[in-house]
Amino acid sequence: MIFDRNLSRLLLAGAVMAGSAGSLAAQELNLYTSREPGLVEPLLEAFTTKTGVKVNTVFLKDGLAERVASEGASSPADVLMAVDVGNLVDLVEKGLTQPVESEALSAAVPENLRDPGNQWFALSMRARVVYAAKDLDLDAITYEELADPKWKGKVCIRSGQHPYNTGLISAFLTHHDAAQTEEWLTGLKANLARQAGGGDRDGAKDILGGICDIAVANSYYVGLMRSGKGGDEQRAWGDAIKVVLPTFADGGTHVNISGAAVAKNAPNRDQAVQLIEYLASDEAQKIYGEANFEYPVNPNAEIDPIVASFGTLKIDSTPLTEIVKNRKEASELVDKVGFDN
Repeated sequence: MIFDRNLSRLLLAGAVMAGSAGSLAAQELNLYTSREPGLVEPLLEAFTTKTGVKVNTVFLKDGLAERVASEGASSPADVLMAVDVGNLVDLVEKGLTQPVESEALSAAVPENLRDPGNQWFALSMRARVVYAAKDLDLDAITYEELADPKWKGKVCIRSGQHPYNTGLISAFLTHHDAAQTEEWLTGLKANLARQAGGGDRDGAKDILGGICDIAVANSYYVGLMRSGKGGDEQRAWGDAIKVVLPTFADGGTHVNISGAAVAKNAPNRDQAVQLIEYLASDEAQKIYGEANFEYPVNPNAEIDPIVASFGTLKIDSTPLTEIVKNRKEASELVDKVGFDN
């Protein structure tokens, strides 16, 4: 009897320990992300502090989809986070994600900034804007007007084949046909002050240097420059420009996104959904803005003062999934007009 009682106690203790281990396992998740660690880590720390859920992070500069696909059904990935809507669509097309029905996400993320089947959700935005010399008499411009001959020799831009620009050209194709887009690209190329190349911050640098009057670039770089995060030299570049929010003649401003999806074989699905819901919350959206000067996707979230100074952002209403469909044609048009030559 004594042996039986002791055995029972041991079995009960083992069951409690097993239950505790299972509980602890459920309080963590695995994130695969191509976002820079310096941006992601503050968000994850805030999430863990708020929820108690530990996030194990795998940073992948490239090959996110390939990594998850190679791991197959045994992949430990719970959440997949990527920059650029094209990468998110690629994850869906490769069958690496699963749908999420969440009232919190439906309320926080506008319909045109999430997958139609709720396979992925945007978490932050960057607008494709125009940098202009501070003393230039320019307060408004359309993307179409960038090809106006009055800007001949006055425009700076990075490579047309860079994803930032193929994204913009893809968006242009949703508003205009291929012939009109080719004509626009030809006109824009004729207006370049120098060969297309460099980075977006080089546009601000070259405006300060008198090489060009305007540049096409992403919005968040202005915050990185003006805040001093890039050093005193870059602060001078940021202070030399003003930001104009261009629109399509029949639409709004083009944006690209970072976003996240729940992995198809997520072992911790509930925690994965919990993380994405948190990242779309007012609190996390504010952290996004402070860390990288991006626009929040949640319309209720606070915008960083530097970004807010650009004016009211009217986002182009074209669904991002429609824009992505034009990426191949956009790239072909860049080569056809010799934009980078």
